[in-house]
Amino acid sequence: MTHSAVVLTPSEIVAETKHPALIEVAEKRAADVQLRVADAITKFAGSMMFVYVHIVLFAVWMLFVEVNPWPTLTLGVSLEAIFLSTFVMIGQNRQAAYQQAKADHDFLTNETELHTNTELTQAIHELTRQLHATNETELHKNTELTQAIHELTRQLHAHICLGQQTAAAVSDSDS
Repeated sequence: MTHSAVVLTPSEIVAETKHPALIEVAEKRAADVQLRVADAITKFAGSMMFVYVHIVLFAVWMLFVEVNPWPTLTLGVSLEAIFLSTFVMIGQNRQAAYQQAKADHDFLTNETELHTNTELTQAIHELTRQLHATNETELHKNTELTQAIHELTRQLHAHICLGQQTAAAVSDSDS
């Protein structure tokens, strides 16, 4: 039996990896009916389908509805532009809310990371200080032991040399 890997499209990957702050803002927007309607209109007005619908509507209006379409068509297009500009601003406000929520979330995350890193650095510094203090104490003990060994070696050497001199003196006196 062969297992095939699941291949995700880029939009599916983005959908699965949304920033936590964006998810929160999107949930708040989804709860408000007016914002959902504004988002739907903005989404449609920003699509190619919107362009195609208007091409067809304007062509039908100019060719079949009115003989002199310009005054009425101008009024209709002007009103539509007023409303669409409002929806564009609503979309910009939505984008600004997303960016602010993301920036706030990222700031809090970075501050938490900074605090954690500072604590870890301080702990490492303290452990290093303790290690150096222990090594310094051990070095001092080793130095004292080395000096004691050196002194005992010197005494032993002196004793051996003195014993050799005494033995040489005795053997000289025996001869």
